[in-house]
Amino acid sequence: MTSSFSNLSLAEPLARAVAEMGYETMTPIQEQAIPVVLLGKDVMGAAQTGTGKTAAFTLPLLQRMMKHENASTSPARHPVRALVLLPTRELAVQVAEQVKLYAKYTNLNCAVVFGGMDMKPQTLELKKGVEVLVATPGRLLDHIEAKNCVLNQVEYVVLDEADRMLDIGFLPDLQRILSYLPKQRITLLFSATFSPEIKRLASSFLQDPVTIEVARSNATASTVEQHFYSVGADDKRRALHQILKARGMKQAFVFVNSKLGCAKLARSLEREGLKTTALHGDKSQDERLKALESFKSGEVDLLVCTDVAARGLDIKDVPAVFNFDVPFNAEDYIHRIGRTGRAGASGLAVSFVASSDQRLVADIEKLIKTKIEIEPLEFEEDTPRISEQGRINDGRRMYRETGEGRAPAADARPPREPAERRERREYTPHRQPAASRDPFFDRPYEPGAPAESLPSWEATSKANPARNGVSANIKPKKKVAALFKAA
Repeated sequence: MTSSFSNLSLAEPLARAVAEMGYETMTPIQEQAIPVVLLGKDVMGAAQTGTGKTAAFTLPLLQRMMKHENASTSPARHPVRALVLLPTRELAVQVAEQVKLYAKYTNLNCAVVFGGMDMKPQTLELKKGVEVLVATPGRLLDHIEAKNCVLNQVEYVVLDEADRMLDIGFLPDLQRILSYLPKQRITLLFSATFSPEIKRLASSFLQDPVTIEVARSNATASTVEQHFYSVGADDKRRALHQILKARGMKQAFVFVNSKLGCAKLARSLEREGLKTTALHGDKSQDERLKALESFKSGEVDLLVCTDVAARGLDIKDVPAVFNFDVPFNAEDYIHRIGRTGRAGASGLAVSFVASSDQRLVADIEKLIKTKIEIEPLEFEEDTPRISEQGRINDGRRMYRETGEGRAPAADARPPREPAERRERREYTPHRQPAASRDPFFDRPYEPGAPAESLPSWEATSKANPARNGVSANIKPKKKVAALFKAA
């Protein structure tokens, strides 16, 4: 096998695009997977994240589809021949961009469909005809049911980050989508981890696959420096500030376990003077794309995110990843720290371990088969303690960080008096102010003069004595003339 792209005998348009992107030497997964896919065999590939899996399946598929290339503008001449399924919208957008770069000088069209956006622009693009369709399972099923795309000529299927698709419950959707495809096809399954569920999935959908593992299963990248620090829940933001300052880092991923915690932490860090944006599942697609673009362009220092950003996102030169919360799923730890140290670069992965995270750390230790040492973190004296409201306390007064230095908070209060001093202080009951009173109510009781006349009801009863045992106060019924006499 060759390790140089120049020796792959790619078609001239593909070779020109690869050279333009600066690709020279193949990564291990590319070196082993590309020749097998070119031969038309099913592949089950496992590699550490950030090793170039996208090029490993895209380039050989485009090479095999070059025989269908044509310059016709008729949609019928451009049916879907390759389908790439991914678990998240961000990953789908990223893979589609890569495919378009590889097919830049060909007449092979590529489109991407994902949820969270209007279907009409996606439908118009599908109606023009595309050879490579990149999609998330849910939105693809929407287009299939709306008859916006036909998949009866698909020759190649790629399941990328398949373990993540199983984790978030896409197995029924995958089964429905694959039922629309021809039985004779080439299926490629790529993932950073191989679990028993993935192996069962491969046995169901792949035919005699070639298994390619370029690294020990569930291993972390050797270029990533990993640290686990014992930090209390209230001191995590303080620890984050100290490490960023000590290492001189300008950008980093900060992973949390919940969407609410993600939004709350991003607001707190923003108040503390760090350029921060949040990325989680409750944000609209436009907001998520804008957050990624601002982080890629360097406008934002910290990207606070949930595991929606843990898979496959390729952002170059990110020096560090912080696990503000230890992930619930041990495999997510591998994906999170894979956002740094990509393409052979060095990176830093820092995890803050609270007292309640010991079991989660043990799960990670078991998965990566490496002994984890939890280190104590000593705070520097000049590192201020940060309150939950984003204020900095130096022990005397409460300050809020501003662009021009420290300024007293508007609602700042002095520290409370010690308890023992409060107990020694003489207790003075709180007295209500005297209310104005009406002198009428202060006068003693005086009996009234006897009534000269009887009450009206007694006078009536004496004037009209009871008749036939009926009270005089009860009025007799009125006599009404009958229209008909009784028989």
